[in-house]
Amino acid sequence: AAPPPPPPARRRCPLPGAEPLLFLATLSLGLQGPLATQYLWDRLGAERGYSGHNATGPAGCGNGSAAAEPLRQEVEALVARWNLCINLGGFLVGLFSATLLGPWSDSVGRRPALVLPAVGMAAQAAVYLLVVYRRLHVAYFLLGRLLSGLLGDYNLILATCFAYVADTSDKGARTFRVAVLEACLGLAGMLASVGGGQWRKAQGYINPFWLVLAASLAAALYAAFCLPESVKQRKPAKLLTLSHYKAVYRLYTAPEHLGSRRKLALYSLAFFLLVTVHFGAKDLFVLYELGSPLCWAADLIGYGSAASYLAYLSSLGGLRLLQLCLEDTWVAEIGLISNISGLVVISLATTTPLMFTGYGILFLSMAATPVIRAKLSKLVSETEQGALFASVACVEGLCSLVATGVFNSLYPATLHFMRGFPFLFGAVILLIPAAIIGWIEIWDSNQDYSQFSDASLSPADG
Repeated sequence: AAPPPPPPARRRCPLPGAEPLLFLATLSLGLQGPLATQYLWDRLGAERGYSGHNATGPAGCGNGSAAAEPLRQEVEALVARWNLCINLGGFLVGLFSATLLGPWSDSVGRRPALVLPAVGMAAQAAVYLLVVYRRLHVAYFLLGRLLSGLLGDYNLILATCFAYVADTSDKGARTFRVAVLEACLGLAGMLASVGGGQWRKAQGYINPFWLVLAASLAAALYAAFCLPESVKQRKPAKLLTLSHYKAVYRLYTAPEHLGSRRKLALYSLAFFLLVTVHFGAKDLFVLYELGSPLCWAADLIGYGSAASYLAYLSSLGGLRLLQLCLEDTWVAEIGLISNISGLVVISLATTTPLMFTGYGILFLSMAATPVIRAKLSKLVSETEQGALFASVACVEGLCSLVATGVFNSLYPATLHFMRGFPFLFGAVILLIPAAIIGWIEIWDSNQDYSQFSDASLSPADG
């Protein structure tokens, strides 16, 4: 009899895939974040009569009178608190909407879970434009943030794009595919930072915010009309139901494959700590650079943000090279060492060259996150990918919530003795995921060695 035909090959990611959509969404977010912080600084500083930092440069920032120093610290602390309130409101709403829409995409497809948050980001940009045009109270920034959070926010776009990659890649290539997707984050963020800083310096806030709106709308249109669907067997499903939350809960509590579930929880904890430090530090970079003694202007802030995003691209190249001679786990450990070292240098930075040195040391800092995402994806079955990345979205929402609360509260509280203390605090926290990842790898190696020893001894015992 003729041998049975081989099973059909797994469908590869269609071109175009999720990368252009993630690029557009990240471009929008990368422009909007520094612009909003600088606008808050200018508006709140002007209302209190502080003009130590302006578009012409840092001339008055570091050389101001001692009497102006308390006013500068007041403005700095006020901007940090407004950032805390705005981000806190959006993250709280997005935490629940992302975990609702993520499992829903397992049934109805990935595209609806990408269109909705892109529309939400466009609505947020429109509200921000109204605030700038009409000089509305900065509290309206919170309204825009809530609208975006209600539709899933950027975290849902990120999670659904990674689920899309899991749908369309095999396990062997998944780590690198995830790293390529994360490199899109770096490329878009770098372009947004360099262009946004120079553009704001030349033309103010209105035109850059228009680009934020356009990029968000382009992402929504791409998801709706250009992106091929990756879920093959779609079916109608209710959106407002607790079953979506139960699917995420069962992921960590199912009795089968107990060892995998434990590793799932440990990797999730490591991911939580790593991304919390990443979000917390990133929230403070612009504020740290605006204040004394750095006193950066808009163009330098753009270059600094571009340097931080460049770590995504350098980490992709470093990961590809290190994978030739090391296991993924040890690549992640090297990335964590780079992250810790860079944050320590930044915490002590008092000059522009030293600040950029810290950014340079972070060149492998983003190598750990694609490794953890890929390991999480490999611990669950193909039918659980949507629930998994919904839980990852939940973790990322919680990361943003904790990072915003801890780091934006810690910064004004430690200004009087060490402005860079939050970065030093983050470096210490990163020692925990480094220990978790290393322990899992060593434990797995011991298990494999024990099984090999038992297998080699069993014939002699017989």
